[in-house]
Amino acid sequence: MEKGTQRHQQGEKESMKTRKAYFYWVTKDQGSYSWFQNIMNEVTERDTNGVIEVNNYCTSICEEGDVRSVFIRMLQSLNHSKTGVDIVSGTRVMTHFAKPNWKNVYKQIAMDHYGSHVGVFYCGEVSLAEELRQLALEFTHKTETRFSFHKENFYPPDK
Repeated sequence: MEKGTQRHQQGEKESMKTRKAYFYWVTKDQGSYSWFQNIMNEVTERDTNGVIEVNNYCTSICEEGDVRSVFIRMLQSLNHSKTGVDIVSGTRVMTHFAKPNWKNVYKQIAMDHYGSHVGVFYCGEVSLAEELRQLALEFTHKTETRFSFHKENFYPPDK
């Protein structure tokens, strides 16, 4: 499709337009954020219309609600309000601790985009791919929102 046109390859159907993108970066290692640190900062700077929502999760830091994570969260909030930078990721995006509650993520997206078609694009380890695929099917069947799951897996190196 040509940029800027409304034509669909089949002619009469309206082209799909992205109205909102949710990016979830989940990592065990705090140092992994450095891979995309500059890009995440640039995206948040340029996204003046709020189209892209970036979510960072670091699973090696204490579980959400743990006394230690509450303390880190407090320091994180203070630093973010002063500098605009998260102490965990080094980006403008506040980092959450533990793994995302994927069921709640799907539920919120289904509610926020009632009746829409939502593409789920996953790149990561095989173990999480199946859970996300099953949730896409589950929420497609029990809500008016349609989820299409797409994946690319990587495999951890042999030890």
